[in-house]
Amino acid sequence: MSLGYLIKAEEALADLAQFDGIIDVRSPAEFEEDHLPGALNWPVLDNEERRIVGTLYKESPFEARKLGAALVARNIARHLEEQAQALPKHWRPLVYCWRGGQRSGAMNWFLGQIGFRSRQLQGGYKAYRARVREDLERLPQALTSLQVLCGRTGSGKTRLLQALAAEGAQVLDLEGCARHRGSVLGALPGRPQPSQKHFDSQLWTRLRALDPAQPVYVESESRKIGQLRVPEALHRQMREAGDCLWVEMPEAGRIELLLEDYGHFRAEPEAFCTLLDGLVELRGRETVKRWQAQARAGAWAEVFGALMREHYDPGYERSLQGHYRRLAQARRLALSGPDETALRTLARELLQPA
Repeated sequence: MSLGYLIKAEEALADLAQFDGIIDVRSPAEFEEDHLPGALNWPVLDNEERRIVGTLYKESPFEARKLGAALVARNIARHLEEQAQALPKHWRPLVYCWRGGQRSGAMNWFLGQIGFRSRQLQGGYKAYRARVREDLERLPQALTSLQVLCGRTGSGKTRLLQALAAEGAQVLDLEGCARHRGSVLGALPGRPQPSQKHFDSQLWTRLRALDPAQPVYVESESRKIGQLRVPEALHRQMREAGDCLWVEMPEAGRIELLLEDYGHFRAEPEAFCTLLDGLVELRGRETVKRWQAQARAGAWAEVFGALMREHYDPGYERSLQGHYRRLAQARRLALSGPDETALRTLARELLQPA
C-alpha cells in the first residue's frame, strides 16, 4: 500500500480508532462548527486566508491557486515544525478537509513524503456528515430497551441519569450534549450551545458506542433542547418504544433542587426576568409580572414554586401524555430530595437484575 493512500469514508468511519490521530485541515471557523470526533485542527488556511483566496478565485482561479498554494505550503510547514517533530515514523493519521480535495491532499502528501502512514479521507467532511445523517436515522431503531426517565420539573431526572452513568449504566445524556436544560431558563451560564451539526456528531458517537440489546437510560425531552433539534428517529423511538420510569420528589425537594441548578440567577435577576418575558403569551402579562416581582425581591423559593405549579407541571404532563405511548404503565420511582446518596441508592436498585 503506497504512501498518500486515499481511504474510503465507509472504511475509515467504520473504525476511527484504527488511526493514531485525526487531522482536520479546514479553517478554524469550519472546525468550530463541527468536526470528526477527536479531531485536531491543523488549518492549511485560516479564516481570513480562506476568505481572501475564495474572493480572488471568483476573479481569477489561476491567481487564487498561486496565492493559495503559497499560503498552504507556509501553514503546512508551520504545523510540521510545531506538531509533527515528536511523532514516531509509524504514526497513522487520518487527514480530511471539506470534500477530500486539495487542502487535505496537500497535507496528506507532505505527511506521506516524511514517512508517516497518512490516509486521506475520500469525500472529506462532506462524506462524514452524510454518514452521520444516515446513522442518526438508522441507529435509534435498534434501541429496543430504552428506559425513559419522566417526571415533573425539578424531580431529579437529570441527576438520576448522572447517578446511573456513575454506576456503569448505558446513558444517553441529551441535555449534556446540547449544553442546555431544555426549558426557557435552561441555558447554561458561560456555555453556549454547540451547532446543530456538532450536536448531531456527539449523538452519533454515543449511539455507536451503545449496546442496543442492553438497557439505555435517557431523559424525556421535547423535540427541541434550547435551539437544537433532537433527531426525529431518536425522538420517535423514545416516544413509541421507550419504557417510561416516573421520578417523583416532594415539592420542597424539587424547589431545593431548582435553587441549586438555577442559583446563578441570584446574581442576575434582570436576566431571569427577561427570560420570563417569553412566557407572557402562554401565562399572561399579570402572572409573569408577579413572578418577576418575586425574583427582583429575592424570593427565589417562592418564584420557583409558582413556576412549577402554574407553568411547568401542567404543560409538562399534558405534553408527556400526548407523546409517550407507555407513560400509563410507568414504574414509579420515589426520591425524598436531591441527596446524592439517595440518587446513587436508587440507581443501584434500578440496575439490580430482575
